[in-house]
Amino acid sequence: MGLFNRKSKASVDSASVTSKTSRTTTNIQSPPPNKTMSGHSFFPPPSTADIPLPPPPNPDLDPAGYLRSIHAVRDRSRLIHEKAKKNQLIHFDVDLTKFEETATYIVSIIKRDFAPEYHTIPPHGRWQHFDVGGRQRIDQLLASWPSQIDAQERTRRLLDLFLVSVLLDAGAGTRWSYKSKESGKTYRRSEGLAVASLEMFKAGYFSGDPTEPYQVNAAGLDRLSVGQLAIGLQVSQANPLAGMEGRASLLANLGGALRNPKYFGSTSRPGNMLDYLLSHPSTQAASVPIIMIPTLWSVLIDGLASIWPASRTQVAGISLGDAWPCSSMPSPPGARPWENIVPFHKLTQWLCYSLMGPMSRLLNIQFAGVDLLTGLPEYRNGGLLIDTGLITLKPADAKIGLDAYRNNAMVRGQPCMEVVPLFSTDDDVVVEWRALTIGFLDDLLIEVNRLLKLEGADKLSLAQMLEAGSWKGGREIAEVSRPITKQPPIMILSDGTVF
Repeated sequence: MGLFNRKSKASVDSASVTSKTSRTTTNIQSPPPNKTMSGHSFFPPPSTADIPLPPPPNPDLDPAGYLRSIHAVRDRSRLIHEKAKKNQLIHFDVDLTKFEETATYIVSIIKRDFAPEYHTIPPHGRWQHFDVGGRQRIDQLLASWPSQIDAQERTRRLLDLFLVSVLLDAGAGTRWSYKSKESGKTYRRSEGLAVASLEMFKAGYFSGDPTEPYQVNAAGLDRLSVGQLAIGLQVSQANPLAGMEGRASLLANLGGALRNPKYFGSTSRPGNMLDYLLSHPSTQAASVPIIMIPTLWSVLIDGLASIWPASRTQVAGISLGDAWPCSSMPSPPGARPWENIVPFHKLTQWLCYSLMGPMSRLLNIQFAGVDLLTGLPEYRNGGLLIDTGLITLKPADAKIGLDAYRNNAMVRGQPCMEVVPLFSTDDDVVVEWRALTIGFLDDLLIEVNRLLKLEGADKLSLAQMLEAGSWKGGREIAEVSRPITKQPPIMILSDGTVF
């Protein structure tokens, strides 16, 4: 219970936490961007700010379309964030006196790893997870392919790999680990899932053609059973992976979604979205291609709509994916049923962040509208807000969550140490927490840039702060606060399709 009463405790000493965690988590430091096989920098020049973007669907005419748009994520979360700043939430108390302390902690992490070369911070994305331990596995993969494989096909292959890897990248739980067949080293969590998916990709797990292992296609996913996926991920009774069935279901459903030639071509590969994007009427063919984020978003949110569980929130019979009702949403007289829904689309946003990397690095493609993407509403970013005392779960909710944890601990194999509140993904507590995370990450970005004295073009982007500060900081402070399990301050009972 102490964790949820931070107001009565001493302030978090960010320097102390940073000093402790820097000795235990050096393997997750983000590598600086380097020149790749194509010779292009990870960062395209910022010349897309003035490009007009298409508006979201009109919510009065197409509420489902609006709630599935990237625009709606920040719009809807902002309503809860406004309540948070007045401390008028249902499940969390907000202590704004802890805001600067939270920002200072993030800055301490960023300075430790990158000062003064802040421009070298890569945007948040899956690429860095593949390079865990300082080994540049994607560059090594690119170098292993024959020179006659052109840049576009190389990009398609990486899009294949990154998409599957992101879909597998829900929380792994505290007990799972993966021993690399190539290095013999053991990895956990997101990095472990990245290395595992890469080695499975190289072994042809996701390809339906044994002569072409370096691809993902519908035929390969069709024949991938839950048992085969478990073997590839080294899952066993002694090495359980949280949400294993949910991950397998996502990949099975992905096989069907890829049979959409509009987005994924006649060969039903994720990488074929590159051809769709480059040929799209909204893509500007200047000295380098400029793809609009809403165009990429439509490929992912529409092209992959069928992979999400059918039980998700619906409007007019249309499944919304990662979107949930929230009691803290304003309820004015005459409000329509959809107006209490908050969309997050976390995995779709994680895909956007991650898929931009290969296209930027290998083909120097630029993207207009990156600022539409939000901070990722997941338990590392959100956990940081709790562990620094900025938000505190209210006592009644904490009791419910702690009771749920104790009941869950009675199940064989479930965590039973360092007790924290437990809730399901669709619980109102979790929905409110995730909306808070999006709003405060936007505010923290402004304060972090101020504390770093970065202005104009030198300012960190949201994606850079996520990569070098909040996500990493959330993990590190969790390791200090709960050193045995290293779990977040709220445990989420997930099916592997959201977190």
